[in-house]
Amino acid sequence: MSFLQDPGFFTMGVWSIGAGALGAAAVALFLANTDIFLSKPQKATLEYLEDVDLKTLEKEPRTFKAKELWEKNGAVIMAVRRPGCFLCREEAADLSFLKPKLDELGVPLYAVVKEQVSNEVEDFQPYFKGAIFLDEKKKFYGPQRRKMMFMGFIRLGVWSNFFRARNGGFSGNLEGEGFILGGVFVVGSGKQGILLEHREKEFGDKVNPASVLEAARKIKPQALAPQDK
Repeated sequence: MSFLQDPGFFTMGVWSIGAGALGAAAVALFLANTDIFLSKPQKATLEYLEDVDLKTLEKEPRTFKAKELWEKNGAVIMAVRRPGCFLCREEAADLSFLKPKLDELGVPLYAVVKEQVSNEVEDFQPYFKGAIFLDEKKKFYGPQRRKMMFMGFIRLGVWSNFFRARNGGFSGNLEGEGFILGGVFVVGSGKQGILLEHREKEFGDKVNPASVLEAARKIKPQALAPQDK
């Protein structure tokens, strides 16, 4: 048992434990920055989205089926993760930048939020140039809701997104639920279907505006009925 009295033995033991801890931390960091542990999104169907109940944000809200948004002219719809999030505000501004071109195509721009907290929607409106509706049952965030919890804060991609948005002059707050991931849809008119479905894979994973515009150009407006002309 003389080795127990050897200071070098304890030094080597402490070093081994420390090296093992560092190695485990490095592996955990590596895995957190891969997509291995990310929940895979389940594609939405047109039938699923058509049946979603939405509410207007007026004092006397009206409940309606989501298909009203795109039935005649299609639509671009942002499912906002959290209106107060500066990353969501950045994406909203990107989509709003497309609005003049969407207007030329006759395609409206909308957003849905999952909750209405204090003045968060009103404060979001300067970044988003379209009508906003409430999706209380969070259907646009499904069919399988995905969450990113605190793992997101050790992902390099998320930090890169943070710096990009901050450098772009965007700011926000911590009000409301922000772990359920959002997305962007481009839906064709009538039964044309979902032309683009972008699901946020991590905080700040924005849709490509060029892809949105490309999908919007594929929308075929429904022919007006005689009474609508």
